[in-house]
Amino acid sequence: MAWPRQPVVYEINTAVWLDGLSGSACPRRTLADVTSDEWDTVALDGVDAIWLMGVWERSPVGRVLALANGELLESFRDALPDVSDSDIIGSPYCVRRYQVDPELGGEAGLAAARAALSERGKRLVLDYVPNHVAPDHPWVTEHPDRFVLGGPDDLDRDPTAWLSVGNEVIAHGRDPFFPAWPDVVQLNAFSAATRLATAQTLSEIAQRCDGIRCDMAMLVTNDIFRSTWSAYAGPGPEAEFWPQIIGELRRQHPDVVLFAETYWDLEAELQQQGFDFCYDKRLYDRLLATDATAVRAHLGADLGYQSRLLRFLENHDEPRVASRISPEIERACAVSVATLPGAKLWHEGQFEGRKVRPPVFLRRRPDEPADVLLADWYRWLIALVEHRQLTSGSWRLLEVTGWPDNQSCRDVLAWAWVSSGPDGDARYVVLVNLSAHPAQGLLALPWPDLAGQVVRLDDLAGGPAYERSGDEFLAPGVYVALAPWDQQIFEVT
Repeated sequence: MAWPRQPVVYEINTAVWLDGLSGSACPRRTLADVTSDEWDTVALDGVDAIWLMGVWERSPVGRVLALANGELLESFRDALPDVSDSDIIGSPYCVRRYQVDPELGGEAGLAAARAALSERGKRLVLDYVPNHVAPDHPWVTEHPDRFVLGGPDDLDRDPTAWLSVGNEVIAHGRDPFFPAWPDVVQLNAFSAATRLATAQTLSEIAQRCDGIRCDMAMLVTNDIFRSTWSAYAGPGPEAEFWPQIIGELRRQHPDVVLFAETYWDLEAELQQQGFDFCYDKRLYDRLLATDATAVRAHLGADLGYQSRLLRFLENHDEPRVASRISPEIERACAVSVATLPGAKLWHEGQFEGRKVRPPVFLRRRPDEPADVLLADWYRWLIALVEHRQLTSGSWRLLEVTGWPDNQSCRDVLAWAWVSSGPDGDARYVVLVNLSAHPAQGLLALPWPDLAGQVVRLDDLAGGPAYERSGDEFLAPGVYVALAPWDQQIFEVT
């Protein structure tokens, strides 16, 4: 099943979702037990792929460490006041083995899930963690040469950053800006043995899914890894990590799509190194700050680069968007994300307005009332984009201009799409007021063939239609007025 050019991905916290389906039933439901109706509920119209986050076997050692960590336990209680030890299952990014956790249904359960999604025209995305594994991963004792190794002096100097395993002292995993993570051990991205094992593991994952999301993918690039670990791993090879790994993966699985969790302005670099899509954290930050000027500047980047970004308003690492902004602001931000070029990432629970983000260590989340109106609106939005093929053509950022005594236009975001079809071009214009005050301005369209025509704008949300002279749209532009946080999607005929 071929991937669309700009896919829409729906992330599900697998353990939490299955717990919600289980209720008080015992034994707990697994991926093999999900009913047809339950798959229909998440295989949403307008979604191309389901990311089952956290299916791999979690580490018992990692769970023990989590239970002993007072700061983590406090975060668990904040999210789930009645949390018990049985709710704490360990981090899905503290991977003991890249085998499906038996509690989630094992390999047979995952195969059943993939088949159910395929029947509905949906692809399956799974995780890979390139930077670290659990302390009880088989490689730790069988292949210590795949890890960053230190000595007794390192362990004595900083026992929180190092772990003694047999005759070896192995570094705990980390990124260069934070203390070490106590529940994982650091792979050596400069090691030829590690690179070979990584390529093999990715190939094995690709046999079970259609796309792979790589956690913190920038940590194993040569420059970042060298800045973090050169004192122990040496200067490193000339060949970059990801081109070598991805090149081998593509030879075996040419159609698998790779998503990189990427920060620190390294998105373009990771795209060049072979990833299909990279996280767009910059857009996320600027939208939630309701900074239209910064958003517009961000959208001025090269279109080839933008079309390979993954746009989102929340995921399992970010706070629930409903906990940060009002529903009115959220709708403005969601229309922006849904109608921009690039891939899209939506998060299970986001549509229903959930405000509590359960830590990934937990299998259970608190009960929260669903915002039915918001959920219906989200489903309408992503289905509209899909049915109209609104983002399938060519995109262009538009300008809304003001006049000397009214510059509220600066808070209006505007862009256009043109999609070619057997009946001619379909044209759409999106307007978003990213502010708490009314905004007005003049909108000019970039289509010279409107001259001499009568132009009709149909509001796809069911609002009134407008007819204007095409010449007016070309110069000086047609007057537009938007209420606070207003969003409008027009078809232009």
